[in-house]
Amino acid sequence: MSKKLAAIAAGLLAFTAGCSGAGSTSSGGGDSSDTTITALMVGNPQMEDIQKLTADNFTKQTGITVKFTILPENELRDKVTQDVANQGGQYDVATVGAYEVPIWAKNGWLHEVSTQAAADASYDVNDLIKPMVSSLSGEDGKMYAAPFYGESSFLMYNKELFEAKGLTMPEKPTWAQVADFAAKLDDKSKGVSGICLRGLPGWGELFAPLTTVVNTYGGTWFEKDWTAKVDSPEFKEATNFYVNLLKQHGQPGAPQSGFTECLNTFGQGKAAMWYDATSAAGTLEDPNASKVAGKVGYAYAPVNKTEYSGWLWTWAWAMPKTTKKADAAWKFISWATSKDYEKLVGEKLGWSRVPSGKRTSTYSIPEYKESAKAFADVTLGSIEHADPTNPGVQPRPALGVQFVGIPEFADLGTKVSQEVSAAIAGSTTVDKALADGQKQADDVAKKYK
Repeated sequence: MSKKLAAIAAGLLAFTAGCSGAGSTSSGGGDSSDTTITALMVGNPQMEDIQKLTADNFTKQTGITVKFTILPENELRDKVTQDVANQGGQYDVATVGAYEVPIWAKNGWLHEVSTQAAADASYDVNDLIKPMVSSLSGEDGKMYAAPFYGESSFLMYNKELFEAKGLTMPEKPTWAQVADFAAKLDDKSKGVSGICLRGLPGWGELFAPLTTVVNTYGGTWFEKDWTAKVDSPEFKEATNFYVNLLKQHGQPGAPQSGFTECLNTFGQGKAAMWYDATSAAGTLEDPNASKVAGKVGYAYAPVNKTEYSGWLWTWAWAMPKTTKKADAAWKFISWATSKDYEKLVGEKLGWSRVPSGKRTSTYSIPEYKESAKAFADVTLGSIEHADPTNPGVQPRPALGVQFVGIPEFADLGTKVSQEVSAAIAGSTTVDKALADGQKQADDVAKKYK
């Protein structure tokens, strides 16, 4: 993380000051022996699975009841940021990501979990995949959240549609090849789009995939000296490419499509390709949840000027410092991120649905290897090649592949994404969107120069 982060540690507080956050003292109450904890989590399939399994397993084993709140990604980010940054104390555990954890650890907002993890031999902390541990660690080297699942990004494609057109997907496609495939596979008369991509505003929605495109096209949000480059030719070229691809061959309602919407679209066979999180594969290969199970091919994230371009992310369980139930919270976190939980998911819900990408041992489980054989190798390869220190063609001032590891980026990325989403909808232009974004990025850069 940038050395100058300390100077702007209050930046996230400034961002949330205008939000209607909880200003009261902790609503959790009680002490570490209490038998009910509150959990806030993002509404992804892996989280919906744990909600189904908790009462009959974790609660039955420990006597601890977990009250879940599940929200869509953008709403989750707003809610957890308000609660943690404003010391609201409403939740004992929450799903947070690789962007938030180092910043919030620096601000003293999270409990470190390395001590508990190391003290429990059965937890086997050394089994956790190293890039995931690093992304959830503070400057002191301690983990401040435990990874629930880890991911990079890759290209998913419908093999039946490709075969019908006599097309072959390379293992490492370029974006030019992807655009060509999308044009050939787009069949609006049959309700099939050439590709599905996120167009929903949000720094973690639209700009997660789009920033990886910017990186591989030679662009960046900021150069090493904090010069903002949002209106640079490379950033413009990448954004125009993305916007035009969606407008010409993307799914209906693209400006309102995030991860969940594209998962449904592709899973219903209504898109020939989808570039997004590697964690989507488990759901796509589940015949109970997907019409394309067994029909999906997986390729590395498309590139232009770089060798790889996949992002690095983990949804992880963290304990806000405001919780008064840290012991019970850790019991839940350790269970949710354990080898035993992965085995439980595999046996109860299907091995393709295991929340993978966090433990090395997962890839040695025979049942998982069989169920995940179509995507496991590309997933691991994508995670291993993701480089948050050097994701593009020039040095960066802060960590992050699909984000810039500074508190201000949540606000900056979201505001610029709103303009780019409007360009996808046809109500503005990419040039205007990025010109406005450049001004906002210049304001952020002034704090660091």
